[in-house]
Amino acid sequence: MRVRLLLFALLLALPPAWGEALFYQPQSRDGRLSAAQWQALWHATRQAGVDTLIVQWSRHGDEDFGGAGGWLRASLAQAAQAGLGLVLGLQHDPQYFARAADAEGLPFYWQRLFAGYRQQQVALAAWQLPVAGWYLPAELDDRSLGSPALRAAFATQLRSFRQGQTLPLHLSAFSAGRLSPAAYADWLAGLQGPGVQLWWQDGAGTAALPADARTRYRAALPCSVGLIHEAFRQTSAAGQPFRAEPREPQADSGCHPRALFSLRYRPWVSLLY
Repeated sequence: MRVRLLLFALLLALPPAWGEALFYQPQSRDGRLSAAQWQALWHATRQAGVDTLIVQWSRHGDEDFGGAGGWLRASLAQAAQAGLGLVLGLQHDPQYFARAADAEGLPFYWQRLFAGYRQQQVALAAWQLPVAGWYLPAELDDRSLGSPALRAAFATQLRSFRQGQTLPLHLSAFSAGRLSPAAYADWLAGLQGPGVQLWWQDGAGTAALPADARTRYRAALPCSVGLIHEAFRQTSAAGQPFRAEPREPQADSGCHPRALFSLRYRPWVSLLY
């Protein structure tokens, strides 16, 4: 009875159906949710029209969410039972953007990063989840990959990693305004190919670029590149810990695949915290 009441409350909080894919960033505090709460959350997510859950990472630095207790593994098994397809994220390095600022050492860092991805894929196979794809938490931007040589080096690393993969790879990118919209679109189109899905973060939540600039970058993208609509508004200033509040995103994705960032900002989730 308690589970049914919780599910009913979550369904009342649902907005109109929106979006096919939804990002989820696991955090330590999520481990305190009960199995009944997870069941209600995933059923509500599916009822909202979501059919794919993109888990941004399964490990964050030294924190392994699938380790002791295995709460993430159990939760994602329930998500699959609720009818959600799973794109499972690999390990995220908290120092990723700091390391990306070192242009000279970046190609060597990518080698270590992708080697770690391969090792983790082996470990995650033991979870025995119906994984439909892998998300690589190496966010791309035209500031850290500002030179043609660095962009070419990353493309080489990605092609090498793609060899032998049986599931699609997903990556996301954002615009820092260093490349023109046309050059930026050509870069993403060149990275995308069979077995690789690129996603572009629309930047509406962080507002790092003016709205008219974001519109130009979006308009230049080929239809094959997916759009990630940011369902939040950043409230923290530069240099402060990230804070944001929920905001309904722009719903029109035009010809692009669409995803929403993120689960934590959706109305039915707030009832569980």
